[in-house]
Amino acid sequence: MTLPSLHGHRIFETPGLQPVLQAISEAGGEARIVGGAVRNALLGERIHDIDLATTLTPDQVVAAASAARLKTVATGIEHGTVTVIGDSNGFEVTTLRRDIETDGRKATVAFTDDWSADAARRDFTLNALYCSAAGQVFDPVGGLDDLNIRLIRFVGDPEARIQEDYLRILRFFRFVSQYGREDVDADGLAACRRLQNGLKQLSRERIGQETRKLLCGRRAGEVAVLMNDAGINRTLFGTDMDADLLAAVSVRARSLEIAPDYTTLLAAALPLSADEQAAHLRLSNAQTRFLNEVQSALPPSPHLRENERKVVLYQTGADTWKRAVLLAWARDGEPGDKDWARLYKLPDEWDMPVFPVTGNDLLASGFEPGPQVGETLKALEDWWTAGGFLASREELLARLTA
Repeated sequence: MTLPSLHGHRIFETPGLQPVLQAISEAGGEARIVGGAVRNALLGERIHDIDLATTLTPDQVVAAASAARLKTVATGIEHGTVTVIGDSNGFEVTTLRRDIETDGRKATVAFTDDWSADAARRDFTLNALYCSAAGQVFDPVGGLDDLNIRLIRFVGDPEARIQEDYLRILRFFRFVSQYGREDVDADGLAACRRLQNGLKQLSRERIGQETRKLLCGRRAGEVAVLMNDAGINRTLFGTDMDADLLAAVSVRARSLEIAPDYTTLLAAALPLSADEQAAHLRLSNAQTRFLNEVQSALPPSPHLRENERKVVLYQTGADTWKRAVLLAWARDGEPGDKDWARLYKLPDEWDMPVFPVTGNDLLASGFEPGPQVGETLKALEDWWTAGGFLASREELLARLTA
């Protein structure tokens, strides 16, 4: 098989990359781009981070960078990783490794100069691709064949790879969601099913990070079915995912030419309260708040009259409105329905007014500080919204006086 070349690819125009490659070469080492950057370059997809593998030890990488006047950060030096800063971009440079001992969460490694040994410890074949500074692609474990058919396959024995780090179960499904096509590797899927109890060893942060990427993948609905059938979601969350609703949200979002955000996908996928989801996935306070707002929002509908729509939008806010519309559309509407699409776009087409009266106005009108101020202000605002947001500040104050 003739190996491809990335010579002349825009990846090599990344600011700061060439000085890092040159520094390692001048120190007598070899560096190759590895993993996701090579995979995505070959697929013609967006490249996020560029990681490098090298024959130099971490101390030698630091010395090489210093000689080239490049800054370094010891981001994971005990595992062989040094971040080298070139032109304000950080490149993780990791010494070739082989595993000495693993416990399902982390590994004890030994450094090596053997590229094949380094490839053998990686998770999936399409992540074990390397590219030299000249653009030559290296494929020690058959990743190119799998990449061509978008098959997510473990390197070597699937059970051995999973037992090294149980997060690889979730990574298997995540990569199927992001990059896979119709065929799913049967051996890998069976190993994930057999070893899923190992997921209980993982931190909520790691589970949350992988779940986010999985749900944002193009095949998330199909993958949710696979995970349900294997019992993975019950092991993780105590319940199956709503695969149909998750897929329906993605379909509606594509019709709008948008990417649904993680909060909307979570609300669709997991039939749990926001607090329960936060406990399972270590969500941020903002994510938990958005989930609560979406779950408690009045479901928007094209059947609402014009002012009713605006009142609900005013009460929920634009972000929550759009999330709630996508979910309600996925539950009750057909793909491509123009009425639902117009409903979603209402915040972009309506200049939402600001309530022109404040608590200070009530105090200036003679109200004593206390709960009555808030209650009266809310009643006045409800009257204003019910009237189509038309009453002026003067009219509102006159009603207050009356």
